[in-house]
Amino acid sequence: MITTESLATLRTIFGSKLQENVRLSNFTTMNVGGPAAALMIAHSAEQLAEMVSQIWDIDLPVYVLGGGSNLLISDKGLQAVIIINHAHNIKINTHTLPHTIWAESGALMVNLGKKLILRGLSGMEWAATIPGSVGGAVYGNAGAFGKDTCKDLISADILHKEHGREIWECSRLDYTYRASRIKRDDEKAVILSALFHVEQGDVEQIKSKISGFRSRRALIQPPGASVGSVFRNPPDDSAGRLIEAAGLKGKRIGGAVISPKHANFIINERGASAQNIFDLLLLARNTVSEKFGVNLIPEIELLGEWDNLPEFFRSGKQSTLEQK
Repeated sequence: MITTESLATLRTIFGSKLQENVRLSNFTTMNVGGPAAALMIAHSAEQLAEMVSQIWDIDLPVYVLGGGSNLLISDKGLQAVIIINHAHNIKINTHTLPHTIWAESGALMVNLGKKLILRGLSGMEWAATIPGSVGGAVYGNAGAFGKDTCKDLISADILHKEHGREIWECSRLDYTYRASRIKRDDEKAVILSALFHVEQGDVEQIKSKISGFRSRRALIQPPGASVGSVFRNPPDDSAGRLIEAAGLKGKRIGGAVISPKHANFIINERGASAQNIFDLLLLARNTVSEKFGVNLIPEIELLGEWDNLPEFFRSGKQSTLEQK
């Protein structure tokens, strides 16, 4: 909780870097979210580590936001310190084996794709179509077209509240479908950068592959402000198919709509509130459960205070530090 006293402490520590009462809708792909009590922008991995450490030292809650995808922030906002991660340096090594691409956690995945094309590097073409940041991808094991982050990640530079700053090999992140140890467990940690392995390839073939992925994504996924897929696909089925079969394609609440193009997407069409989106999320989950006996698991995370939050969200991890 951010109090008058803690705000005064933050002003003393961070000075002009600190912003107050900033609407978070400006920093999320869904364009929703109430005010942040305190907000700062980190421009490098070192600055990010320093800011988080200082906030931990005074025992205040902190969230790190990268691309702002895969999360829904309450209309009530967040009584926490928000750090917007603009640490986006990318470095490529082709002088030794394995060839690698290193990126700070605020770098956008689409920008990694651009670097791959420029340098003729293959293996992570799927990343060029992923919204969000490198930190969010490592945190949530983002993926597409049959590949995901854990297949390409070598290691990550992690700042952990208990263990300090360490290099974690990929195996230590204990990846599962769309989750890492940091996301799944109550780990107070932030991803500072990540190292991926890539291979030398043919530039034209890489361009063609990325172009094909982008075309497939555009064909399947709807345009507009969204958080991405709202539910994980259940085993041997599709969340979108189940929501469509439940008759909810095109269903609207306020300014939010379950996409007529792909039912696992909720679109902010007309200045929706976070509550509108949450109500559609809950309607879809409950209707699919009643009609087909399948309890869909949300792929997105809820941040902030919510009225009548159901048990399936309460029982999930609601970390005091998120990286998206």
